[in-house]
Amino acid sequence: MYKDPAAPVAARVEHLLSLMTLEEKVAQMLCLWQTKPKIQTPDGEFDPVKASESCPHGMGMIARPSDRQLGGAAQVAGNSGTIVNRTASETARYVNAAQKWAMEKTRLGIPMLMHEEALHGYVARGATSFPQAIGLASSFDPELVEAVFSVAALEMRAAGTQLALAPVVDVARDPRWGRIEETFGEDPHLSTEIGKAAVLGLQGRGLPLANGKVLATLKHMTGHGQPESGTNIGPAQVSERVLREAFFPPFKRIIEETGVGAIMPSYNEIDGQPSHASVWLLRDILRKEWGYQGLTVSDYFGNRELITRHRLAADNREAAIRALLAGVDVETPDPETYKELPALVREGAVPEALIDEAVRRVLSFKFEAGLFENPYVEEAAADALFATPASIALSRRAATRSAVLLKNDGVLPLEAKKIKRLLVLGTHAVDTPIGGYSDIPTHVVSVLDGLRAEGKQAGFEVDYAVGVGITKERIWGQDAVNFIDPEVNRQHIREAVERAKHADHIVMVLGDNEQTSREAWADAHLGDRDSLELMGEQNELAAAIFALKKPTVVFLLNGRPLSINFLDAQANAIVEGWYLGQETGHAAADLLFGRANPGGKLPVSIPRSVGQLPVFYNHKPSARRGYLAGSVKPLYPFGYGLSYTKFEISEPVLAKASIGVNDSVAVSVTVKNVGSRAGDEVVQLYVRDDFASVTRPVKELKHFKRIHLQPGESQQVSFTLKPADLAFYNVAMKWVVEPGTFTIYAGPDSEQLKSAVLTVQG
Repeated sequence: MYKDPAAPVAARVEHLLSLMTLEEKVAQMLCLWQTKPKIQTPDGEFDPVKASESCPHGMGMIARPSDRQLGGAAQVAGNSGTIVNRTASETARYVNAAQKWAMEKTRLGIPMLMHEEALHGYVARGATSFPQAIGLASSFDPELVEAVFSVAALEMRAAGTQLALAPVVDVARDPRWGRIEETFGEDPHLSTEIGKAAVLGLQGRGLPLANGKVLATLKHMTGHGQPESGTNIGPAQVSERVLREAFFPPFKRIIEETGVGAIMPSYNEIDGQPSHASVWLLRDILRKEWGYQGLTVSDYFGNRELITRHRLAADNREAAIRALLAGVDVETPDPETYKELPALVREGAVPEALIDEAVRRVLSFKFEAGLFENPYVEEAAADALFATPASIALSRRAATRSAVLLKNDGVLPLEAKKIKRLLVLGTHAVDTPIGGYSDIPTHVVSVLDGLRAEGKQAGFEVDYAVGVGITKERIWGQDAVNFIDPEVNRQHIREAVERAKHADHIVMVLGDNEQTSREAWADAHLGDRDSLELMGEQNELAAAIFALKKPTVVFLLNGRPLSINFLDAQANAIVEGWYLGQETGHAAADLLFGRANPGGKLPVSIPRSVGQLPVFYNHKPSARRGYLAGSVKPLYPFGYGLSYTKFEISEPVLAKASIGVNDSVAVSVTVKNVGSRAGDEVVQLYVRDDFASVTRPVKELKHFKRIHLQPGESQQVSFTLKPADLAFYNVAMKWVVEPGTFTIYAGPDSEQLKSAVLTVQG
């Protein structure tokens, strides 16, 4: 029956499960990555003979088939700087060979799942590279994000993958944390809406999977984004209430609204329990309370770290017991703790029923993905589906919509007819950072490329000087970070000043790169920071250039919020680009010369210094009391972003001034473009529960909408406030709407707001 595509999935699963030995069941809970040489030829091709010897009971999953993993020289996702990974057709050939072995050379012919990373596009050689996740969140454009992840899914499926380890929906409340670039920011609602769009782009709107779709994985559950001391994997020192108010919502709502395929537990601990061993988190909350039916996959080495980092388990056997009891279905990336499960079952240490429970979900995954009927992909067609003209055009559009204009005294947009000689400064104007979890795109357009093309077309000269470097390399996977010698940079600065004397406009490309802001996945591979200042001699370059009193634009490429107080005080204009992907240079030219009008908004608050942390906007009333000789206000607030035009946003108008606790109410806001250019505004709607039985945040984002208006055009934007927008967890941790007054705010960011009062009656 299990081979009958007409039979119900549940029946096929039960039939197949009834035929499986214990070892075959456990094999479905295992994955291969660093141990892939056991199933490969010396040159990295799949070897069915070695596979049968190493995996006599089959195998559940292969990690990252696009990477070559020749003997462990490149243990990172994407570009390692040492080994060039497979092309699309090479990956497809590898996957087909692996699936042929699984289908024809294992006893029951169970195909394997292939998983890959897809943080801001498919992490594979030649795949389309989009803006980094924090940039995509800055677009405040779920429709755009869904389109981006649809491209990632199409490319992944073309190469033979069915499971994406994305998106990251951790709410990020500490910018010292190097992984903040992987997130959609500090707000639960924004993270939910952008994360939901990513899941729909990857997975579509139902099962079985449609052609060109892959199953998505929400990660990392949870509390990962506010680690103690801002260092990766640090304990999340948060209460259950904070979990429910801030960190749970993206997971809960996306599960409810999309049927997302997989969940990945986080590395950190909460209240003494690492997520990979937390029965409360993975069973009580995820499965019992939320009714989640999908798969749980460990984070890489998450089971192992119960031993090595958390010191919770003494050995692989104990770690396997703890993870299985908690509800981890699949161990990634290699068989370490779960290979002990057959012996543990036979000894009575764990019940086989728990194995069956996990394997049912794995097999359901495979049936829903259509793997039993269609395990193979078309090798010859794969390359042509990567980085198509349409995908590259989408990358450019996404980049222009992700950038945020932080400051502008009128110098932007640049007017080509007023420029004779434009000087571009900064090593990353040439050597373009695109962020972590990236491979090598077919082509990356640098800022200098984009501006030189602009100058050639418009008839002005474009000059370049290094100005300042940051690191000698920018290889995300390389452990050592080698900073540029300060004296070398100071010589670059002197040269830049001389060049600047002959220029009439200057663009400085400053910020971070893949080595100065990244995931700290090991003690020898750090990426978290105790400062948010520009690294190296970047401020020295800026001071020397500002002293010349020439029109100067700072274009930031970076992965974390930076405390750019000096730049804010001195620059004529500042564009926060984050990492813009392979079309960085084209997007920069579009933005700087006004073909694209910046409309992005900050998904995180940008602090003045680390001393302000935490600085997220939706704090409690007793927070942010004040500092002696300092400010509690961020440098730039959540939701902030300027435009080349001006907008007026009215106060919110309520359809009813009073509603019942179970009622909804329409809220309308009128937006008018009062400037001289067409542009985008993001209308943001916030709510404050004025008085409640437990303390509530000073404001919370509940709705937003990005709209486009011509000069002089007005538009009425309508939202519906539902009971869920007004509800919270009371003293008894029950989800309720309490009678009372609520202040409803509307505006262009979290600070410039107009209000109305809504009364809720019991």
